[in-house]
Amino acid sequence: MPVVFVVDDDVSVRESLELLIRSTGWQPELFESATEFLARPATTVPNCLILDVNLPALNGLDLQQVVSAERSEMPIIFVTGYGDVPTSVKAMKAGAVEFLTKPLNDEVLLSAIQQALDRSRAALALQSELRALRERYSTLSRREQEVMALVVSGLLNKQVGFELGISEITVKAHRGQVMRKMQAKSLPDLVTMAAKLDIEH
Repeated sequence: MPVVFVVDDDVSVRESLELLIRSTGWQPELFESATEFLARPATTVPNCLILDVNLPALNGLDLQQVVSAERSEMPIIFVTGYGDVPTSVKAMKAGAVEFLTKPLNDEVLLSAIQQALDRSRAALALQSELRALRERYSTLSRREQEVMALVVSGLLNKQVGFELGISEITVKAHRGQVMRKMQAKSLPDLVTMAAKLDIEH
């Protein structure tokens, strides 16, 4: 079940948001301060954060910086009692999904939450795909990694062999192992994987 985190120092706002979030079938988690929220370990399910701009101690924009760095799969929806333009521009530039002014319109907020959760779902899927790719790449021998880097840079088997000082037959064998271990269906597939893994020759 997706989790919607709320960080707001106003208890009445937290309570009304809790009811709204729960009524839609999402799991609300409420926090009074940024510090309290940061003590909660990251979650692996789709999630988002409804964040008040003006918080005691660590404010909303400061918390946004921490979340962007440490929990990149967590989109943020800002809410504020007084929407000043410079703050909203700063928040949106730093990647916020939405910047809403209180009193909140339920439909607008729910639509923003849905959008944020979709974004989170996509980010989590990408993270898990990257993890799986890294795991597969780590099963390659040093020589197979070298062959893969040269093959995806566009070299032919013969050129790879020349570059590494091995025979073309050996290159073919290594290339076959690379394709099998990386579960690549074709060379373009392998090139895409290498780009995701940031492999450069």
